[in-house]
Amino acid sequence: MHGTHVTPTVSRRHFILTAATAAGGFMIGIGAPRAAHAGTVPAQPWNDDNGYAPNEIDAWIAIDPDDSILIRYQRSEMGQGSMTALPMMITEELQCDWSKVRIEYASANRNIREKKVYGAMFSHGSQSVRASQKMMQQVGASARERLIAAAAARWNVPASECSAAQSVVTHKPSGQSLRYGELAADAAKITLSAEPAIKTPAQFTFIPRPLPRVDVVHKTDGSAKFGMDAQVPGMVFAAITACPVPGGKLKSVDESVLAGAPGILKVVKLDNAVAVVATDTYWRAKRALSRLQPEWDTGEAGKVDSEQLSKMYRAALDEPMQTARNDGNVDQAFSGGAKTFEAIYETPYLSHSPMEPMNATVNLQPDRLDVWVGTQDAGEALEAAAKASGLQPEQVYVHNGFIGGGFGRRDANDEVKQAIAIAKAVQRPVKLVWTREEDTRQDKFRPHAVVAFKAATGPDGLPTAWSMRVVTSSILASVGVKLPPGKIEPQTVAGLADNGYNVPNMRVQSLVKNTHLPVWFWRAPGVNQHTFAIESFLDEMAVANGIDPYQMRRKLLANKPDWLKVLDAAAEKGDWGKPLPQGSGRGIAICTDCDSLCAEVAEVTVKPDGQVKVNRVTVALDTRYMVNPLTIAEQAEGSVIYNLSAALYGKITIKDGAAVQGNFDTYRMVRLAEAPKIDVYLMPSGGKVWGGAGEPATPPIAAAVANAIFAATGKRLRSLPISDHDLSSGSA
Repeated sequence: MHGTHVTPTVSRRHFILTAATAAGGFMIGIGAPRAAHAGTVPAQPWNDDNGYAPNEIDAWIAIDPDDSILIRYQRSEMGQGSMTALPMMITEELQCDWSKVRIEYASANRNIREKKVYGAMFSHGSQSVRASQKMMQQVGASARERLIAAAAARWNVPASECSAAQSVVTHKPSGQSLRYGELAADAAKITLSAEPAIKTPAQFTFIPRPLPRVDVVHKTDGSAKFGMDAQVPGMVFAAITACPVPGGKLKSVDESVLAGAPGILKVVKLDNAVAVVATDTYWRAKRALSRLQPEWDTGEAGKVDSEQLSKMYRAALDEPMQTARNDGNVDQAFSGGAKTFEAIYETPYLSHSPMEPMNATVNLQPDRLDVWVGTQDAGEALEAAAKASGLQPEQVYVHNGFIGGGFGRRDANDEVKQAIAIAKAVQRPVKLVWTREEDTRQDKFRPHAVVAFKAATGPDGLPTAWSMRVVTSSILASVGVKLPPGKIEPQTVAGLADNGYNVPNMRVQSLVKNTHLPVWFWRAPGVNQHTFAIESFLDEMAVANGIDPYQMRRKLLANKPDWLKVLDAAAEKGDWGKPLPQGSGRGIAICTDCDSLCAEVAEVTVKPDGQVKVNRVTVALDTRYMVNPLTIAEQAEGSVIYNLSAALYGKITIKDGAAVQGNFDTYRMVRLAEAPKIDVYLMPSGGKVWGGAGEPATPPIAAAVANAIFAATGKRLRSLPISDHDLSSGSA
């Protein structure tokens, strides 16, 4: 199957035409009780209702007499495109006119009251499409069959003689037809005796096709509503600072310095934080907060620094570990190896650093709580808000907005809990916004990880024995999930235990070593850092044994045609093996994540002064199936930039127990002028599962770039970020 090449180059004219098409065909109302018709933008998209609409077929779909169709979307849109993809799947089965569809968020409150009618409402783990696929198709198929049944009853003919297409039901023998808008009221009263079968991918007629994301036009014309945009009558503004050392407590704060300060409503003391509430602007609250000098009780954690943590993790490599994979007899195979290799790779803590910092607006009343927020999990946000407020879940209304970057961070909902605590103290609606520094330093970080490799290779240069031992922190412990005894946390070995290489003797072990620092899901958790380690170490063996790194991977994946397909595509399209000028090199890496496969080739230039320029990245991605190829390609591009930022610059340094980096001056991102040319080739292979698209292109880039740097300079990088290393021509 040929891959679909989606080029990132878009002309200004093409962009304008695309945007106009989207504007003419869509309306997105974020939880609106009655979103405006296609082609218009609602002035206030935050909903205040119970999640119902006139002319409903069911909780998912409403069809108006004029044939406009409302489809509800139960996940969270943060730029990944699932607000477009999931309604596309419903449309595939519903057989409606896509140009007349409008989309709004499903109500988390209604989901509670109607026994989880919308199911899970989270967007993480690249699961929005693959976890909703069957449900979305069934929703569309069920509504279509009810519309057909309504038409058949009106004509007094068998439903088997009727068909639906483009929002019209037709009686094939007579040619009679009725529009969906004419049938919706009757269809809503029909209960099917059995659910209809859903289509197989081979039967799709509407998907996969590249369609503009429905949120893009609103994000470009300024009408999109993010959590930060919430405005509530009578609200006050809060700025907050929490103990810089996670786990620490507020000891004391002298609030007398703000006595008589104009516009300051209250200083609110929490267990581990202090907030200032202003009556008129957030800026006033922030400025006043900066005048406070809180004292913190940090405990022993206040003495910890990064060097200590690194030494602790490296020392723990010799401790007993849990075994995740144990093929053959690794120890015995080492004795027969022609060569042996050992190396330790290390990756640091990272911040999520979304462009929109954490924020939440709440209106707490005696019998109702409204929360305006951009969350990756509206259902979990509702449950957390209910617990924090003391109200019943049925009394809580979460008005979800577009999300200005999530990457896993926006499903903790700690900002919601803080806002509720402040609202209790001031008895007013409260808008809480974190500063960029607070967002970075109070993050729940990507874990620090150390991986020790030992391998033996045979006379042919290929590995015959391979041991991998990893020490890292438990994400699930931070979440509050306790695994059964003997159960290995999947993230601690992701990218290692599930590697595709055919090595007869392979052992993968892990040890959880928790610290005071909270760790969390970070785009492609576990895989993003372990792929850097394993793919770099494989390169080490290949080069030392005189084998082309791409060819070594081919030999080790000889029995994996799906892996080979993406590997070969990345190498071919990335011009693997073609000459490059001195100081430039190519690197390659491959991984599996979220049931998808991704291979990448990076082309870099290292200048004599050590500056690294990533010129080009070629991505070959197999998500098994596709709904919207355009959004998949966009996700691949975003994944490359996101983890390239981490590979080049990303590091959270710990000093006196606290994160040092605070803003983008010290926690850098790849800037526009530094961004490489990115070519994405989509090559879905089908099969029994649907793969995810939001994360699998994230992990390979760090290893591909590091391997390319070695090809250009002969210097092997075993730790990140790359900016920590001296790559100048004169360095050893």
